[in-house]
Amino acid sequence: MNHDPILSVKPLGFLWETSDPFLFCAHHDDAYPKGNAAMGPAASLAGRDLGQDFAGKDGWRMYHGESVPGFPQHPHRGFETITLVRRGLIDHSDSLGATARFGHGDAQWLTAGRGIVHCEMFPLVDEKAGNPLELFQIWLNLPAANKLAPPHFSMFWNRSIPRHVELDGEGRATEVALIAGSLGDQRALAPPPHSWAARADSDVAIWTLKFAPHARWTLPAAQPGSSRTLYFFSGETMQIAGRTFEPAAIGVRPEQPLALANGAQESELLLLQGKPIQEPVAQHGPFVMNSRAELQQAFEDYRRTQFGGWPWPSDEPVHPREQPRFARHIDGHIEQAEP
Repeated sequence: MNHDPILSVKPLGFLWETSDPFLFCAHHDDAYPKGNAAMGPAASLAGRDLGQDFAGKDGWRMYHGESVPGFPQHPHRGFETITLVRRGLIDHSDSLGATARFGHGDAQWLTAGRGIVHCEMFPLVDEKAGNPLELFQIWLNLPAANKLAPPHFSMFWNRSIPRHVELDGEGRATEVALIAGSLGDQRALAPPPHSWAARADSDVAIWTLKFAPHARWTLPAAQPGSSRTLYFFSGETMQIAGRTFEPAAIGVRPEQPLALANGAQESELLLLQGKPIQEPVAQHGPFVMNSRAELQQAFEDYRRTQFGGWPWPSDEPVHPREQPRFARHIDGHIEQAEP
């Protein structure tokens, strides 16, 4: 029997392949220039396919934005988005009247459930220097029983995200930030109530790992039957179970501990792990259901209801430049992020 702890090695691109219960992960990394008066790029947009700009010209993309980079209003049903913003800001607004500005290490966990329309715009608030933006957006499936759950989002502000720091025998640090799951006696903030991650036996973990040069750390075992992938996205080399890797997506066996040893540069990885939902997946664009008939119903419901309509004066609203990070939820409750 083959007991090799490495199951697969795949290259990284803009969209990262994932395994059930995840649908995909997008890594956005844009070196935006300084902002203009409208918080768009203070640079010519000539030569860009505005509304569909994914080419990466000059090291940044407008995506679907016309004046401000980002993703103007669009619908979702049947899954969740977990957005981890490493650098820069996102302005969120949705069809239920909720809105937020988050970034600089914050995460948003959004359950689309039965349907929501939202926008994710990237305001370039600095008029004097560049506005780098880097984020992961992870799509996590919902089981059939929760696909039509009420829409909901939770904010995980940077200061509230649990972090586990461990030193190896030479005093070199590995830091693990817990977005979902637990490590030792530390547990991530609670996911939304209808999430697959909210089930005690789902074994969902979403961690970012940062290794000091030459740091060593052992990844604890997970539950047998879980999917587990390490996305080595920043650094030069990393030894995993004695094999040396350059940046890549590395699928590993979950049921055994895994020795990790960093190379000469600081390295970072994203870990996605969870028990598979093991249900049929029918996906078309922004809708993820279990059958073609359910997809057709999703499109019909969206045409009829617009998932609550769009209460904002623009398809791509942004907050004032000086607005601190905050969230206003559907019930009117307002959260303010700590600086």
